[in-house]
Amino acid sequence: MLPLLLLLPLLWGGSLQEYPGYKLQIPELVTVQEGLCVIVFCEFFYPWHVSFTTDQLCIYWYWTGDNTYSNRLVATNCQNLVVKTETQGRFHLLGDPKTNNCSLSIRDARKSDTGIYEFRVWGQYVQYSYRTQLNLQVTDLTEKADIHILEPLQSGSPTNLTCSLPGSCDGGRPLTFSWMGDALNMLDPSTLQSSVLTLTPRPQDHGTYLTCQVKRRWPQVTTERTIRLNVSYAPQNLTIKIFFQNGTVLKVMGNTISVPILEGQSLRLVCVADSNPPVELSWFQGSQALNVSPIFNTSDLELPPVRIGNEGEFTCRAQNLLGSQNVSLSLSVLYPPQMLGSSCSWEAEGVHCSCFAQAWPAPFLHWWIGDRLVEGNSSDASFSVTSSSIGPWTKSSLSLSMELTSVLRLCCEAWNDHGNQSVTVLLLPGKSASRAEVALGALGGAGTMALLSLCLCLTFFFIVKARRKQAAERPGGMDDEDPVMGTVTWSCRQKPWPESTPAQQSHSGDTPPSREEQDVHYASLSFHGMKPQKSKDEEATSTTEYTEIKTSK
Repeated sequence: MLPLLLLLPLLWGGSLQEYPGYKLQIPELVTVQEGLCVIVFCEFFYPWHVSFTTDQLCIYWYWTGDNTYSNRLVATNCQNLVVKTETQGRFHLLGDPKTNNCSLSIRDARKSDTGIYEFRVWGQYVQYSYRTQLNLQVTDLTEKADIHILEPLQSGSPTNLTCSLPGSCDGGRPLTFSWMGDALNMLDPSTLQSSVLTLTPRPQDHGTYLTCQVKRRWPQVTTERTIRLNVSYAPQNLTIKIFFQNGTVLKVMGNTISVPILEGQSLRLVCVADSNPPVELSWFQGSQALNVSPIFNTSDLELPPVRIGNEGEFTCRAQNLLGSQNVSLSLSVLYPPQMLGSSCSWEAEGVHCSCFAQAWPAPFLHWWIGDRLVEGNSSDASFSVTSSSIGPWTKSSLSLSMELTSVLRLCCEAWNDHGNQSVTVLLLPGKSASRAEVALGALGGAGTMALLSLCLCLTFFFIVKARRKQAAERPGGMDDEDPVMGTVTWSCRQKPWPESTPAQQSHSGDTPPSREEQDVHYASLSFHGMKPQKSKDEEATSTTEYTEIKTSK
């Protein structure tokens, strides 16, 4: 009989099964890192008839270590009992036994806390040690600090960042915090020793790194966390990169600047902006560009070979949710002078000629009166020159009051750094423009002129007939000679005809200058019944008038 009585307690003590009506709900294994805190949730039950007791229940948590017979009290709600010294202030009961709550809080866990814990309940009508036990394991500290950003970082807006050590709890050993990073260079160092950091980020802080370091005294551990800042900001540093055809690259930032380009060259404009989030890039053209629809919605703007009229203002706009920025450039097309029109006419005081040219930069105009160069605004007793410019257009006027007794060549020449062009007008005395008439006219004398009048008329008739025949036989495009008057083309610095012998003239006198030597146009001279001054001999025998001469390029 005795062996059976000894066997029953052994079976009950060694079994994990509770007595009927008793139950303890706890996790079988709880793991916590050294220095951190953990809460063990617990709920206990006992037979219903016992719950009618009115006495106060005492509950206990015991540490058994590796030996279940070396019990040590670590937490209780009974005030007259003393707990283990190592657990004082660190192990706390959180629940009320009247509500069957036996939860246990453990702060600043130590490696020595590792072991098996059992729960007991004691009262007037109930005394019981639960067989279900708690296995607590304290491991090395590997937890990293945590940085919590309360709201997205936006440039110029103060934001609080909080650093913490997950697993630590209030009432545990104090922690020491320190912040490090390029974004903190302007802050007071004393503000960097708190768990809460107030940061007003800047655009240049985007992408930089911020570190929070946490230290605790015992056990002596250090852990940290590093994050990369994501700062939102409006577009800035908007730049237009200009890629020229010759490989040159120019950058445009800030105020509008003028960008010159030679006519016929290609251009590529690339717009670049610094922003977060990324921007939408658009191109506009014209001074009121931003009030109209964009011409392109990409960062690159390809301009084909530019022509006159393509000049103007081009604007790139960068925009995101936080704002926008614009940068503009003024494109100017450089081209050589183009003669727009020239004319001469007889007036009461003499000959008046006007010359118009267009170019960029605006062209300079000067006149050649025969072999004499007249530049700028100037005048003397025989002539007066005035010039003016508006934008790419330049106008020059010549008033000539000198007596015309022989062939006079007037030439208007326009030039800038990219080329030149000229227009030439020949003023010839008499109705014929032939060299023979000019030469014979120089002989003078009323009798001689009367004698030669018939010959000159016949000569003029045959010259006109011959020139018309040559014009009909000449291939298209050969227009160096006038089909009626037979005048040849000259540049401003060429003489009307070479000073050479007739034999030499037959070989070279009719050869027009090359393209490299000239770039000329011809004007018209209109007469309105005005007559030049005559010598006394001519007044007796001649009634010639100036005739209109038109030559073309």
